[in-house]
Amino acid sequence: MDRADLALVGSVAKLLNEGLDTGDTLGGVAEMLRDGLPADAVTVWRREPNTTAFRAAQAPRATGGPVLVSSLATIAVQPGWVRFSLEHEGSRLGLLEARLPDGGGGVDVLTIVADCLAPYLAAVELSADLAGEVAAQSREIDEHRRFTSLIIDSLPIGLYVIDRDYRIQSWNRKRETGTQGLRRDDVVGRPVFEVLTRQPAAQLRAEFDRVFETGEIQQAEQEVTLGGETRHYRLSKIPMRLDGDEITHVITIGEDVTGWHRVQGQILQSEKLAAIGQLAAGIMHEINNPLATISVCLTAIEGRLPAGAGGQAAEYLGIIDREVQRCTRIVDGLLDFSRTKATPKRPVSLNALVDEALFLLKHHERFKRLQLVRSLSPELPDTVGSAEQLIQVLMALMLNALDAMEHGGQLTIRTGPGAAPSGEVLVEVEDTGTGISRGDQTKIFEPFYTTKPPGRGTGLGLSICYGIVADHRGRIEVESAPGQGALFRVVLPAGA
Repeated sequence: MDRADLALVGSVAKLLNEGLDTGDTLGGVAEMLRDGLPADAVTVWRREPNTTAFRAAQAPRATGGPVLVSSLATIAVQPGWVRFSLEHEGSRLGLLEARLPDGGGGVDVLTIVADCLAPYLAAVELSADLAGEVAAQSREIDEHRRFTSLIIDSLPIGLYVIDRDYRIQSWNRKRETGTQGLRRDDVVGRPVFEVLTRQPAAQLRAEFDRVFETGEIQQAEQEVTLGGETRHYRLSKIPMRLDGDEITHVITIGEDVTGWHRVQGQILQSEKLAAIGQLAAGIMHEINNPLATISVCLTAIEGRLPAGAGGQAAEYLGIIDREVQRCTRIVDGLLDFSRTKATPKRPVSLNALVDEALFLLKHHERFKRLQLVRSLSPELPDTVGSAEQLIQVLMALMLNALDAMEHGGQLTIRTGPGAAPSGEVLVEVEDTGTGISRGDQTKIFEPFYTTKPPGRGTGLGLSICYGIVADHRGRIEVESAPGQGALFRVVLPAGA
């Protein structure tokens, strides 16, 4: 082998290591061999990635011959051509063909070049396999990341993540649609103190620092008032570790627990009122007995007075009689609250009860100064109950609304289906009066508790309403804020 042959082999080896496209590289090798040997034609066949077909790189380029065959066995052996199988580790990767002139050399060069092409094609296939595997893993990672992101975005809780620099790294869909309504693209990468401003920055930083330092989950509740509505959120700060034991991020989860608070309040209120009812029932007879004794003694004293006698003695006896009667009425009110008197119950129409209660109130002087809005749901199912007692409840709620709107306003009466899947009906009495503070809302159903001025009420009206509704297996709810009116909702089971 002379210098020219060695130079040709060196040029081919250099081309194989230049990192060009495989097709361009093999085409360049074919051109070099044709020009350097010289040869009439050179073809390099290589296996297509992930197939059993073979593609040709030719010099000169074929005008009509095949450039892609399904198998090397289909390539016909032509006179004057020499062939070299390109194999690596027992795998046939291609074929090198050349048509040499009669008596021309070049076989030694082609043998060496074939030995160089085989590992090159093996490296190309390995690279293609690795690229395919990397692409498949990348797709799998992307799908997994997308799936995880969809899970986080589908959670009915607000979630965001900060790093050690207090910068937001994740912000889920619930946070985007929450009370602040900040888009993910607008907050990711920003310091959390610039985004969440309801809480003082120093306090928020101290909460995050405590999680970073102790690794403990921190929980707290936050009360937010928006548009006159108060909502409660349970905030949990959870440590997150990417590598090792060091806490690298903090996950914050915000859960709306307003409904839970409302239910807990109703349960506590029911338990408290039940205890008050038991107390009232327990002392009722103890009070009734001395009242009955006083009443008997009063009658006996009046019988011993001369006929037609007056003076201070008769006046005092009249006062005693009136006070005894007043105490008796109060005890009867407690009886109605603690143990609703058994009355026959039958299917009744809630709409009809509303109309009857409004008919009874229509001649009331203050009722005439109000704007009345009736919104009664058609085809509302009946409820089972005592019409007289339920009308008493509606009357009490409407009269309370009148008291709250001394200078006029709007009274709205609504009926409709409830939310329970087992079937409910409800009636709402809403006014635009002075409203009820949150502190008073937890007490208004207690006996003798009233927000009215002295002399305007005994505080038994709503407690009796509560007892009647409870006896009908229903519930009574209130929504109000000072200066924004009040809404009382009576929910009863539907059914004939």
